[in-house]
Amino acid sequence: MEDITKLIAQGKGKRLYATENPKEAVVYYRDETFAYHGLKRGRIIGKGEINNLICEYMFTLLTEKGVPNHFIRRIDNRCSLVKRVEIIPVTVKVRNIVAGSLAKRIGQPDGTRLRNTVIEYNLKDSEQDDPLVNLTHITALGLATPEEIQRMEEMSLMVNQIVGECMRDINIELIDFKLEFGRFEGQVLLADEVSPDTCRFWDAKTHEPLDIDRFRRDLGDVEEAYQEILHRLTGNVLKTND
Repeated sequence: MEDITKLIAQGKGKRLYATENPKEAVVYYRDETFAYHGLKRGRIIGKGEINNLICEYMFTLLTEKGVPNHFIRRIDNRCSLVKRVEIIPVTVKVRNIVAGSLAKRIGQPDGTRLRNTVIEYNLKDSEQDDPLVNLTHITALGLATPEEIQRMEEMSLMVNQIVGECMRDINIELIDFKLEFGRFEGQVLLADEVSPDTCRFWDAKTHEPLDIDRFRRDLGDVEEAYQEILHRLTGNVLKTND
């Protein structure tokens, strides 16, 4: 077991700990849940463990398909070992179908299919509610180089294709998702997570959300939705304890 006593960073759903190897870190997935920039808070029993297992599946798949990422291996149900990247302070949002904030911004109903994939960028700044930025903002502020932005966009579209096909195979639609990237030894790597915390997943038949929107919108059965994603991907359901 890795030594995870030195906390490096803490986000909404994870903690990051240093290891003896300065090039590696341990991600600890939490049950705590946040929405609306931290205004709504709660705890979903077993969410951290489920997300850890889903991320192992997703990152393994993406590695096999040629998407470089930070994942090394899962340590246990709560923790994974990752490469210690320097996070690029820009979130990439990939949208296939109108939902959430996009519906409000463009006046289209949830579920409207977009004619092409939309890519948006947000500044990683929770105090400013992660504002939308464009490519010229990113370069003007020195957040990323044009080459890094191009690589992030290319990888985001690869993730969209790979994860989208994977989810369609299990009758789930990939509505949209957000990604984070980091620098590691001269490379841009996919970092953070690919899970129901960061992706909108809808059942292909019922259009029921199977993701964090169940918590945001008080729909209930949040743990069951996360378990459903894990079950369809792996055939397994995680036994959780209160």
